[in-house]
Amino acid sequence: MIRTAMLAVVALALNASAAEPAHSHHHAANPYAGQQARGVKALSDDEVNGYLAGAGMGFAKAAELNGYPGPMHSLEHASALSLTATQRQALQALMHQHKEEARRLGAEVVRLEKELDALFATRAATPAAIDSKVAEIAAASGRVRASHLKTHVKTTELLTPEQVERYKAARGYGS
Repeated sequence: MIRTAMLAVVALALNASAAEPAHSHHHAANPYAGQQARGVKALSDDEVNGYLAGAGMGFAKAAELNGYPGPMHSLEHASALSLTATQRQALQALMHQHKEEARRLGAEVVRLEKELDALFATRAATPAAIDSKVAEIAAASGRVRASHLKTHVKTTELLTPEQVERYKAARGYGS
């Protein structure tokens, strides 16, 4: 009975899509329209700028949302956390070091994405070349994310458990 119902739903969906006029998917409905002029086709300008600036871009959500503070937000909430002068200095140094690393790693991702674009723009894209370049991009992207995540771990090591709890409250992560 369930299988028959599922087949009926699939048949209805197929009939509905077949009934759409062929011209319904015109240029204006294409979400990629206009993006062909981007400097890096696979990345928005905001993403390129974020990578080059070493911005967080959500890379450390697994850490942040599981109680591992980041240095920037810890410094923003310095008063609420009652940071010592030593902690402030250590967090500022950590943030500076991380930003340098994240910018360097982000620039690598942007460079590799441009190289992937070039494979296609020059009609040199082959399955092997694509596999190789995408693997490089994935590894570079992984290094960016790992840098952000490890920085949250290092930040947490600089704080007391009470400060971590105050951080979570200040950021709105209370239970």
